[in-house]
Amino acid sequence: MKTALLDILTQTLTGLYRSGVFSTDLLAKGITPQLTHTRDKQFGDLTCNIALLCAKLLQQNPREIAERIVEALPPLPMVKKIEIAGPGFINFYMRDDLSTQIIGQILSQGGEYGKSSYGSLERVHIEYVSANPTGPLHVGHGRGAAYGATLANILKASGFSVHSEYYVNDAGRQMDILAASVWCRYNEYCGESFPFPDNAYQGDYVKDIAKALFAKTGSHFQRKTEDIMAALSSVDKTNKDTYIDALIAYLKTTLGDEHYRELHQTGLNTLQNDIKDDLAQFGVTFDKWFSERSLADEGKIEKSLQDLQKTGYTYEQAGALWFKSTAFGDDKDRVLIRDNGQPTYFASDVAYQLDKYQRGFTKLINVFGADHHGYVPRLRAFLTALGKDTDGSFFAPLVQFAILWRGDEKVSMSTRSGEYVTLRELRNEVGNDATRFFYVMRKHEQHMDFDLTLAKSESNDNPVYYIQYAHARICSVKHQLAEKGLHHNVENGLAHVNLLSLQNEKDLMDSLGRFPELIILGAKNFETHGIPHYLRELASLFHTYYNSQQFLVDETTLRDARLCLVNAIQVVLQNGLSLLGVSAPDSM
Repeated sequence: MKTALLDILTQTLTGLYRSGVFSTDLLAKGITPQLTHTRDKQFGDLTCNIALLCAKLLQQNPREIAERIVEALPPLPMVKKIEIAGPGFINFYMRDDLSTQIIGQILSQGGEYGKSSYGSLERVHIEYVSANPTGPLHVGHGRGAAYGATLANILKASGFSVHSEYYVNDAGRQMDILAASVWCRYNEYCGESFPFPDNAYQGDYVKDIAKALFAKTGSHFQRKTEDIMAALSSVDKTNKDTYIDALIAYLKTTLGDEHYRELHQTGLNTLQNDIKDDLAQFGVTFDKWFSERSLADEGKIEKSLQDLQKTGYTYEQAGALWFKSTAFGDDKDRVLIRDNGQPTYFASDVAYQLDKYQRGFTKLINVFGADHHGYVPRLRAFLTALGKDTDGSFFAPLVQFAILWRGDEKVSMSTRSGEYVTLRELRNEVGNDATRFFYVMRKHEQHMDFDLTLAKSESNDNPVYYIQYAHARICSVKHQLAEKGLHHNVENGLAHVNLLSLQNEKDLMDSLGRFPELIILGAKNFETHGIPHYLRELASLFHTYYNSQQFLVDETTLRDARLCLVNAIQVVLQNGLSLLGVSAPDSM
């Protein structure tokens, strides 16, 4: 209904321009009509402020513009009345029977209700989580995982062709540091003892990997302490970066390429498998796990840098290759190839972005942590230098960190030992449903406080419990129907939905009708928080209805009509919770 009305308004604006009534093509200027639900029904059901938006451009009084738009509108079967209010708002009063028709539509479409073809012409690539496989996922990664998975679901429901990916940073210095960390702990199991690097990975999971490696290989990778110290004798051990780099270089030399690769792969495989398992249990899966190493192996980094050099936006200095990112507003130029010939993380990542374009995706969504806010302009600058329209195809939502609270007490996120609150620990404490729901309740760019006590509570204050309880109550109504030996005649109910005349019933039907547009709005703005807030409002309306009215009344037609409404509510609750990756239990 809303989509059809928007299409008519758009066609009307085009017609007014072509007929000379409007001097400017508003659509060409990016001014398009929008319809919003009114907060007060005395001002109609839907309102449009297009006249106010274009008044300055057309140099006309907005109320006069509104009058011309209304006069040019064709007959609207779905509209009972149109009024122009205030400075130029166009208010639409919809026919009363339209809201009741939504029940039949929902029951007919079932799990498909809410889906649309809005993005059917777009191929979307969404990359999220992509945490370095150097440790378990923590609660910060969890928020990115919940946001990315929910956004992917919303995009799919809006008709987009969606491909999800996890970018595995399996190359570079951090993975070398992980390999060195495992090797140091492994040597401790072999009876050797030497200073553990300050900037190596400190967590107990490193010891677990080393212990498993020792159990599997014995002393195969062992090196004597005196040999290690002799090899590193000239290294400045007070400089932690110099020390760890020298240790890595020693490892590569003493173990040789094959054995070092085995050590490197042991740490990578163990942690990547742990991450995959953790996410799978969280209901988060990917179409592809993309290897950073493959970019170098397949020559894609070299090719992307060659293409960039042809643009004139690179230069060499002190043996390194630099990108002139300051030409695109960056605060300083960025290194692409270090003086030792190794590509930077930045070089790998831009090659990865180009690879996405070359695979035919029309929109790239890169879900980054908020600490990457300075990194996004660099990527955008690189792609712009290569002629990519980053304004229309490259998007980088930044997800803020989550702060854990237990009532009024803030939960410590990390310790000096390198341990932190993991996603698995959070899920085990509050459950997948609460974790997924709480993560997407707030806008992704806003800081969030995650109240563990609230998430575990079985009370109306806990939004996920409140919504799931609404679904369980509907299931209980159906059980009661069966226990009483009654039958729900759906056709009879749909034929008498006009009996649903209570204000609460009208509010419920209006709410059900808004569900599809909320999904499109989420896809359009890359936002997920609208769905959980909508579901809570719908649950509140239902609980009020449940507490005030009897559904299984003696009057058959009224009972069937109310059960049709209740069934429609159940469908929407299920569809909405499914988008969030949250279950809809039959009982609580």
